[in-house]
Amino acid sequence: MEKKWWTLLVVCAATFMLLLDVTIVIVALPEIQRGLHASFSDVQWVVDAYALTLASLLLTAGTLADRYGRRLLFIIGLSVFTLGSLLCGFAQSPLMLTLSRMAQGVGGAILFATSLALLAHSFRGKDRGVAFGVWGAITGVAVALGPILGGVITTGISWRGIFLVNIPFGIAAIIITIMRVDESRTPQASRPDWAGFAVLTIGLVSLVYGLIRASETTWGNEGVVVCLAVAAVLFVTFVLVERYSAHPMFDLGLFRTPTFSGGLAAAFAMNGSLFAVLLYIVLYLQNDLGYSALATGARLLVTSGGTLVAATIAGRLSSRMPVRWLIGPGLALVGVGLFLMSGIHASTPWTHLISGFIVAGVGSGMVNPPLASTAVGVVTPDRSGMASGVNTTFRQIGIAVGIAVYATIFSTELQKGLGRSLNHIKAVGNTAVSWNLRQVVTLVKEGQAAQVIKSTPPALRPQLVRALQSSFTGALNDLFVVSGTLALVGAVVAMIFIRPRDFVAQQQVEPAP
Repeated sequence: MEKKWWTLLVVCAATFMLLLDVTIVIVALPEIQRGLHASFSDVQWVVDAYALTLASLLLTAGTLADRYGRRLLFIIGLSVFTLGSLLCGFAQSPLMLTLSRMAQGVGGAILFATSLALLAHSFRGKDRGVAFGVWGAITGVAVALGPILGGVITTGISWRGIFLVNIPFGIAAIIITIMRVDESRTPQASRPDWAGFAVLTIGLVSLVYGLIRASETTWGNEGVVVCLAVAAVLFVTFVLVERYSAHPMFDLGLFRTPTFSGGLAAAFAMNGSLFAVLLYIVLYLQNDLGYSALATGARLLVTSGGTLVAATIAGRLSSRMPVRWLIGPGLALVGVGLFLMSGIHASTPWTHLISGFIVAGVGSGMVNPPLASTAVGVVTPDRSGMASGVNTTFRQIGIAVGIAVYATIFSTELQKGLGRSLNHIKAVGNTAVSWNLRQVVTLVKEGQAAQVIKSTPPALRPQLVRALQSSFTGALNDLFVVSGTLALVGAVVAMIFIRPRDFVAQQQVEPAP
């Protein structure tokens, strides 16, 4: 077999692993929470640590690959990702798991930054189209299979298996890359922008940490205020650093192209709405309705199936029609789907979510393929790596910030609902039952509501169960509304800002004025 096909094989294998680890972890989170006795904020960090590291390092990894060799960086990325997966599988504490997920994120960023560049170097002409088509199909399959594979492995083996399964594939990919993949680099590649990388990373971590801390305390907490203030200062500093840097990791001039800005808004809205709220849907299905990880993954296949079918169709249509008519309506469908999921209450069966799952899944499938082409379609080929990297960065920021913001909303609304319900129970029961409201909220979020129920007099337990379920679903309804609104706003922005005349190919065929 020719070397270029070996390159396609290892690139697809690496892409499958790193994208699978975005979704496969979600359905295992309740088991991880129980297995490591983790807090709700620990669970958020299991997802956010991966997303933040990926977002922070992606652009710098691309520059390093151009400078020192894409094959070399690809091998390093595979090694770090595989080692991170091994450490995740043997994690003995929430902190160890979070740090190991960061290692996975480092490896994932390098793999993301080098994968398409390796394919572009190895393939030409019609074969390049075939290679990118196969790669695109693999990305869709990875996202679609994540929930069900996570459920199968978690239920059949252990949550640790979702990480350890990467080890043999990672080792095999490293060996094939060393033996069969050619090296490539860019002559006179620019130097890495370490100042920009440091400022952006610390700013993102400070922002997400502040938001997660707000969900545990209050918005007025001194630590929350300091973190958010530091994040704001660092983001302003990042803009100044990039503006005056000789070799910026992020060319701010790209914002002068409306379609580029619209694409970033769509990327943030897509991942910050449906994908960020998936964590809370999984907690609802497992902790509130009592489904296993496998049963939860099977139900999420409704969304994944819709995404896969719609993505296949959208990929073909994106070259025949303006992408704004796929991205805008697709995000609108995501928003409508999330609104359809709302309206649940204590006795609502999971089937209430099916219509929303289908509509949101189809919308997601419509958005993803054209969004990828939009990122690189508005720039010349020599800047496509940066443009694609920025778009992927905004996707990961959307997930990380979305999960953190929703945690604050969820905790606040859960506490309000429980406060009203528990006061009513005490009044009806005419007893001196006392609850530490914040502790009850914490136990509910951590899937340990049974402890609260056991400590309550038997006569009041049925009312307490209904109150807990009602408060949980009420808070989740608020998340559906907020995330659905974000998707709709993203749809409007995409329709306004994404314009056919901004695409480089379109500019080349238009006659000069």
